[in-house]
Amino acid sequence: MFCLFWECKCLGCREVLTVFLGGFINAEQLLLTRGVHGSFLARPSKSNPGDFTLSVRRSDEVTHIKIQNSGDYYDLYGGEKFATLAELVQYYTEQHDLLRERNGDVIELKYPLNCKDPTSERWYHGHLSGRDAEKLLTDKGKPGSFLVRESQSKPGDFVLSVLTNEEKHENVDRKTKVTHVMIRYQDGKYDVGGGERFDTLADLVDHYKKNPMVEKSGIVVHLKQPFNATRINAANIENRVKELNKVADNSEKPKQGFWEEFEVLQQQECKLLYPRKEGQTAENKSKNRYKNILPFDTTRVEIREADADVPGSDYINANYIRFICCRQCKPTLSVFIATQGCLQNTVVDFWKMVYQENTHVIVMTTKEMERGRNKCVRYWPDLNATKEFGKVCVKNVEERPAQDYILRELEVTEPMRYIWHYQYLSWPDHGVPNEPGGVLSFLEQVNRTQSTIRDTGPIVVHCSAGIGRTGTIIVIDILIDIINRQGLDCDIDIPKTIQRVRQQRSGMVQTEAQYKFIYMAVQQYIDTAQKRLEEEQRNKTKEREYSNIKYPQMTNARSKPNMTCVSRSSSV
Repeated sequence: MFCLFWECKCLGCREVLTVFLGGFINAEQLLLTRGVHGSFLARPSKSNPGDFTLSVRRSDEVTHIKIQNSGDYYDLYGGEKFATLAELVQYYTEQHDLLRERNGDVIELKYPLNCKDPTSERWYHGHLSGRDAEKLLTDKGKPGSFLVRESQSKPGDFVLSVLTNEEKHENVDRKTKVTHVMIRYQDGKYDVGGGERFDTLADLVDHYKKNPMVEKSGIVVHLKQPFNATRINAANIENRVKELNKVADNSEKPKQGFWEEFEVLQQQECKLLYPRKEGQTAENKSKNRYKNILPFDTTRVEIREADADVPGSDYINANYIRFICCRQCKPTLSVFIATQGCLQNTVVDFWKMVYQENTHVIVMTTKEMERGRNKCVRYWPDLNATKEFGKVCVKNVEERPAQDYILRELEVTEPMRYIWHYQYLSWPDHGVPNEPGGVLSFLEQVNRTQSTIRDTGPIVVHCSAGIGRTGTIIVIDILIDIINRQGLDCDIDIPKTIQRVRQQRSGMVQTEAQYKFIYMAVQQYIDTAQKRLEEEQRNKTKEREYSNIKYPQMTNARSKPNMTCVSRSSSV
């Protein structure tokens, strides 16, 4: 299989069309086991060599569409004509109502089913252009930095891109340049156009790390240090975690993997020094739980019910966290409010914020007291009690203890509204939970409640400082939402997701342990989802088998020696 890709002009996202070299059964099986409604892939036509078939999952079935390759253009045996297969698919992906069945039903192309990466090595960057590779290596690499990417000019092959030193000339400092070496993939083997052939990309790279190549100009191409990617295919996260958990060789850095990725992320913090003036004013200093953990002015929540004569009355230590995921130029939006644990003098402002934002779900990831220190002032009344917080009256209607959390149902007036307060109790005082299952189950319940409330506002999430556990919970939820929307084979980038969240509130995800916990949570979520899909597919197969059983008539019946079961999707 190989991939064709195009760039989405509005937000710079990348769409990938996978062309599978397998047959009809393979394509249909892949879509049913790994895809979701709207997932699609292209494959060579079985009946017309040279042509292609576009296979699209629609609910629990697969529809196959013929694509003609005339030698001059691609089309759907009529209609618009295109120079490339990728342009054809892009057109029908963006024009949502043009691709229809004969009965008029729309065929939606939503999510390209991405091909599995040929290696889980972190130096593999997948769908990266030569220009982008050069920019990455020259901006952030050093001589000897290298990466491997897919070839754009020859789909199915790969390119080794290396930052090299040019020879030093008189009175001229040595300059760097990027050398690109084509890696051919033929008959299940990899080579660089001559010499030894290798079973895997990793074997090839290891060989040339020990035995440097030499350019025609005489420049030696040293592969010294990998320039690691953070983008991964979500379904392949288990292999990436194994790579990140590897113990470094003696010849390399003493610490690598998760530590290295997190350190790179930490070093980017200096680029996120946005103004935080409101939190530093004299009238607002007492409203901050920690004097140096302040909201960015650009994304802070402003209390609308403020007194114009009271300086700082619109201030609360809270930020909006918005995450836009562009799909065919139509963004989907996740919105949270990240805030600190309440202080005695901020409880009224907290309820003003909850009320004005039309929030119905609050997530609290800390106990009120931990290790003898107050982490959050109680901002709700005891069970069956009622308490006023400024103009907001709160009644604790019900408390439902679960294994790892307590769910409180709060009635708020006026006007009357219900608030669901989820307090997670199993986060240890130090570090992170031993395993992510409890957090995943917790988030599933939170999102189930949020999804049932019409026109609800953002979920409010807080711990003590509103950055560590809060950031971890929000990032996990964002990643799970991406996977749910785009399918298990979508691309995710955990460091980049954290970086985008940190652009809206500083310090989100505080420790390496929290960073690793995000990987563990996504890995377990993917593993569970894959097993569930496999089980569903097995059950559907059994149902189809039973529905196709025909019993011979016992009287006055002509015998039927052969019975053919035809699926509703046929090979084209």
